[in-house]
Amino acid sequence: MKNNATVSMRIKNWYGQDRNFARLLIIFILVVIAFSIINPSKFLTVANFQSMVYQFPEFGLMALGVMLTMLLGGIDLSVVGMANLTSIAAASVLVALVPEGASDSQTMLTIIFAVVIGLVVGSAAGYLNGNLVSRLHIPPILATLGTQQLFTGIGLIVTQGSSISRLPAMYAATGKTLVAGFIPLALFFFIAAVIVLSIVLNKTKFGMSLYMMGSNPVASKFSGLNNTALTNRAYLMSGTLSAMAGLIMLVNYNSAKADYGTAYQLQTILIVVLGGVNPNGGFGKVGGVTLAILILQILSSGLNMFPNISNFYRQLIWGGVLLAVLTLNYFTQLREQKKISTSYKSGKTEPAKA
Repeated sequence: MKNNATVSMRIKNWYGQDRNFARLLIIFILVVIAFSIINPSKFLTVANFQSMVYQFPEFGLMALGVMLTMLLGGIDLSVVGMANLTSIAAASVLVALVPEGASDSQTMLTIIFAVVIGLVVGSAAGYLNGNLVSRLHIPPILATLGTQQLFTGIGLIVTQGSSISRLPAMYAATGKTLVAGFIPLALFFFIAAVIVLSIVLNKTKFGMSLYMMGSNPVASKFSGLNNTALTNRAYLMSGTLSAMAGLIMLVNYNSAKADYGTAYQLQTILIVVLGGVNPNGGFGKVGGVTLAILILQILSSGLNMFPNISNFYRQLIWGGVLLAVLTLNYFTQLREQKKISTSYKSGKTEPAKA
């Protein structure tokens, strides 16, 4: 009995430390178990898991970028446009500078150059977003909605509305490399981004400042922080993450087009909110967003196992889930505020845990 009580207490303490992460972990486990029981012959296969790993780094990296801007109380609706503009820039360089019959060394050098150009284009696009928000004081939702159209328009002009294909075979072959024979290389780029972002947000002055500004931008300014520089840097990082996503999309599609991944715009916002990031800024963790990415990818792959559920319903499902999560978060915060108010009225000085 004593051991059971100890285990129960440990579980309760673990759940209380980060309730959102605990809920997401439970949902993740339940979703995996559910699809494993419903259709194990399709779900529990190496091919299915490889397919999922090829897909989620694309929108996962974009979601991490959206998370950074939402921590400030902003948002980035241009992540898909930046990703496509990056892939178009990199594809244009590859097509222009790799002649037919080029040597492997020449092709590899051009690939490296194209990747650098893509990252510069994405980062510059993100920096533009940051300046529109921080210096011109345009509301983030309007600024990034405008630049989404701008980046898509530039892509359409460059490609004339068609796709850029006939890329060097080495680019796709390198990008689709399987580490240890079965783990796609894209997964390691995603994991690296998650680790770096976790360190930046939890262990650096920039990360602490980001949370402080998101919680109270006025107090942040009067405490000596440079809100303009923080905003620019956050949006620049969002652009860099979107650029990485665009380069992975270029590998997966083996072509570049201005309207690839349009469904990701809603999906990235859903992931960030589901992951526990406060849309008003100041709170959110990389771990929660990462779990939300995995949950949505498993749900998406699981839905593909049901031929009666059309892909046309996907947007409806994501939109409904987003509204449900926002509503649930609202009532949860309302309940916690009432607990805190009741706690203070009863004479307790320590507020209830959120």
